[in-house]
Amino acid sequence: MCLIALFPGQGSQAVGMLSDFQGECPEIEETFSEASESLGYDLWAITQDGPIDRLSLTEITQPLLLTAGVALFRAWIGRDGQMPAYLAGHSLGEYTALTASGSFSLADAVRLVRLRGRFMQDAVPKDLGAMAAVIGLDDGTVERVCTAVAISEGQVIEAVNYNAPGQIVIAGHASAIRVALPQLKDAGAKRAILLPVSAPFHCALMRPAAERLQTELDAIRVKSPAVPVIQNVSIQPETEVAQIRAQLIKQIFSPIRWKQVVGTFESLGVSKAIEFGPGTVLCGLAKRIQSPATHWPSSTFEQFNRALREVVA
Repeated sequence: MCLIALFPGQGSQAVGMLSDFQGECPEIEETFSEASESLGYDLWAITQDGPIDRLSLTEITQPLLLTAGVALFRAWIGRDGQMPAYLAGHSLGEYTALTASGSFSLADAVRLVRLRGRFMQDAVPKDLGAMAAVIGLDDGTVERVCTAVAISEGQVIEAVNYNAPGQIVIAGHASAIRVALPQLKDAGAKRAILLPVSAPFHCALMRPAAERLQTELDAIRVKSPAVPVIQNVSIQPETEVAQIRAQLIKQIFSPIRWKQVVGTFESLGVSKAIEFGPGTVLCGLAKRIQSPATHWPSSTFEQFNRALREVVA
């Protein structure tokens, strides 16, 4: 039975994150310094000083979270932590996983996801797109409501994050989302609420961002990962470079099927999972999915050391 390393997506950022690792794990500071040199600004200072509004700017958040995940993974390996058999990441976290596995250099990766964030932000004019969380409905009902509203309104509205049973995120035109929310509640949703995001990620409205990112991705070197990465589009471990490139572009306008990614663990023999990044979002989703693997967070130095002790047990 083997270990998988997991990397969270956008939304896990917090001012002061990883502060208790300072002075304890040189890999953290070294990784942030390497990323800062590539980006041309002090990423660690932004992480520690904020404000949160700046951390939450998509083109800041994406390189920040990627750097944090890679830094924690490097610290894990540097302390003889068990080498994972697979890696996977939620949305942006897929880029973190690929960087941790050696497909991208850190310098290329942080510049690439900064542009990814900028392109996704620019793809839809402000206030014309939206996302909403739907709690307490099955996938099929959410999909049927979205399809009906898309037809009636002539706009884009799609299920885009299949996070856990009864926990789905929808995205598209803001006006279509507003029409759908009361219909979802009438269909039995416990909650259907707008999310405070800057763009409608992972829906068809992101295709212009994918086209722009294609040019940037084509310009950088991508290597076969040292450890297979389960990609969000195929929900399969991938090592072939052409496939990895193609799916990274498709991922921008395709749903994140995290429930299905976790569903592969049993067939792959995964019994242990560590979340490398701030927060515990993926560990929380694992409980809702009833993952067959035991999950450990690592966002604090205490959690990190506990994982080091317990994973080998």
